[in-house]
Amino acid sequence: MAKLLSCVLGPRLYKIYRERDSERAPSGVPETPASVTSPPSSSWDTYYQPRALEKHADSILALASVFWSISYYSSPFAFFYLYRKGYLSLSKVVPFSHYAGTLLLVLAGVACLRGIGRWTNPQYRQFITILEATHRNQSSENKRQLSNYNFDFRSWPVDFHWEEPSSRKGSRGGPSRQGVALLRPEPLHRGTADTLLNRVKKLPCQITSYLVAHTLGRRMLYPGSVYLLQKALMPVLLQGQARLVEECNGRRAKLLACDGNEIDTMFVDRRGTAEPQGQKLVICCEGNAGFYEVGCVSTPLEAGYSVLGWNHPGFAGSTGVPFPQNEANAMDVVIQFAIHRLGFQPQDIIIYAWSIGGFTATWAAMSYPDVSAVILDASFDDLVPLALKVMPDSWRGLVTRTVRQHLNLNNAEQLLSGISYPPPALVPEDIMSNRGNDLLLKLLQHRYPRVMAEEGLRVVKQWLEATSQLEEASVYSQWEVDEDWCLSVLRSYQAEHGPDFPWSVGEDMSADGRRQLALFLARKHLHNFEATHCTPLPAQNFQMPWHL
Repeated sequence: MAKLLSCVLGPRLYKIYRERDSERAPSGVPETPASVTSPPSSSWDTYYQPRALEKHADSILALASVFWSISYYSSPFAFFYLYRKGYLSLSKVVPFSHYAGTLLLVLAGVACLRGIGRWTNPQYRQFITILEATHRNQSSENKRQLSNYNFDFRSWPVDFHWEEPSSRKGSRGGPSRQGVALLRPEPLHRGTADTLLNRVKKLPCQITSYLVAHTLGRRMLYPGSVYLLQKALMPVLLQGQARLVEECNGRRAKLLACDGNEIDTMFVDRRGTAEPQGQKLVICCEGNAGFYEVGCVSTPLEAGYSVLGWNHPGFAGSTGVPFPQNEANAMDVVIQFAIHRLGFQPQDIIIYAWSIGGFTATWAAMSYPDVSAVILDASFDDLVPLALKVMPDSWRGLVTRTVRQHLNLNNAEQLLSGISYPPPALVPEDIMSNRGNDLLLKLLQHRYPRVMAEEGLRVVKQWLEATSQLEEASVYSQWEVDEDWCLSVLRSYQAEHGPDFPWSVGEDMSADGRRQLALFLARKHLHNFEATHCTPLPAQNFQMPWHL
């Protein structure tokens, strides 16, 4: 009877992987296991084959879940419509509640039938036995057997905890349960007395901003967190996950962040291969509708690096919602996992971000200045200009306030807060219109303020406005940039003053010298790849940042 109840309440099982002869995982990471159900040797893996009763019950429950999600998102409009029609009176609500209760009982019955179907299936009974054994005792053997299955990630046991004693060394100020440290925006009206009257006056605006951010704003900014989109992408995500496990020997793990969110990760270890890049770990930060199963992890994988992918809070197997604080908390536990469980030193870690992933990448650069490199692909400097561009001009105040208070993706500010970490490699997909240009200008103006004075700033903008690689080369050659001279100037300054930014190099330099140095630095920090925003970066364009 207990086994039947476990089958009723157990997670959905998607796939069973075949045993593979592969190297063992690092300590604490689930290995690719032997299949306890011995799938046919002719196939590399097999989808779990549910019995008819379980299959049909799953379809009914999945359909009910979709309808519930649609009802949830449309509830404000439905409530308004029912109110206008007078359907919210007590005499009409009570019968509706009876219908709702009956529907819940029917769905509970369907769930019980699904459990009976699972109970009659030896494959599922074997799986649920291993899952329960792993929750009781997370031995390496139990985890090895459990990772043979692909199932609803909510039931996967936690592999790494943010409070593990050895994991709080090396970060800049370990997190508390309230979260890691973020840069806070300055008040919109500096110098204004924060009296009780002023607080009361600002309260309606603050409430409106909160409601906008937690309803429409967050879902517009991170559409990948919308359940309906994830449901539609489920077959693609399962296929991508199977590819990472089967073809790349990927190992899945669940990390518990300091805010209680569970982060879904996938690690591909290349340290035992002939590829020299395999000794470096690339941590990938996906875009606002990206998942590690089908995201930017393919680029460093093709280039031969070890790779650690993770999903934003609220995406696929990760729990929570993708607000900036939760994003930074997730990034922190991912980096700690890479250092203290996977065994990579910060100097061997590369942060690679696509689009909105630049926020967590720049936070990592600010909080872990010892990382080897930061590569930002099609990212931006600040969310406010992008948000204002797509919203009505009359909403300017509300949009600015909402972003600054609740969705403050201040990539440039985080990137400029460090004093000595390596320069990032910036890869805009369209060098004329991408906010990566502004990120480059802000970075250079902060680090080399004397070089990026009037002449330097003007010539870099001219170079950024070039419409082709030929025109870029023409601008560069027009000013006869002597790269050897630029390198000698920078190296001499570094040897005399040290690596900490900002530098005063260029203070006593001619205007022509500043132009040369500005163009040289811009070209070293930015690599132009002309493509649309959603085009993956080819492996040959995945280049390490320039180091002096």
